[in-house]
Amino acid sequence: MPALQEIGILVIQTLGSLYLLIVMLRFLLQLARADFYNPISQFAVKATNPLLIPLRRIIPGVFGIDVASLILALALQYLVIQVSALIMGAGVLNPVQVITWAVIGLLSLTANVYFWSLLIMVIASWLAPNSPNPALMLIHQLVEPVMAPFRKIMPDMGGIDISPIFAFLALNVVQVIIKHLANAAGMYSSGAHALVLGI
Repeated sequence: MPALQEIGILVIQTLGSLYLLIVMLRFLLQLARADFYNPISQFAVKATNPLLIPLRRIIPGVFGIDVASLILALALQYLVIQVSALIMGAGVLNPVQVITWAVIGLLSLTANVYFWSLLIMVIASWLAPNSPNPALMLIHQLVEPVMAPFRKIMPDMGGIDISPIFAFLALNVVQVIIKHLANAAGMYSSGAHALVLGI
């Protein structure tokens, strides 16, 4: 691959990944009812408002779910795949196939966000328990809805919380399912996984 193509793909993928992560974090934090006034929440709101506010005028929320954020994330993923393919000289890809890849990419990104958030939370619980750090507080609020079902079924282990082990196990199962979905969608055989953010 020529240097200019490689640089173009690097720039598109990096900027696309960063913005997509911010959009998905906003969606997931709203879903978890996390602190809106946390500095990180405010950053996500300000970074995504220019695109989300116009989109919300035509796409309303459903049952408290910010559908506009999901549509924006899907559109961004779609755009990055198509632009990357054009830079590589593959032309415009089949839109239905790209939408399928985009959905799988968003599922994978969501699983990765929860995986790393859980890992950070577990490490922080040992190194800095009850830390007032805004990032750690937000991570705790983000993963709490995921942890709650496991905490309900786990027996009391004398103050030791083993629910993260089962949450990690569940996330690994989800990641295996996503990998098989990506395989079934032809992402690995066609090399498309390299174009999809979050995979």
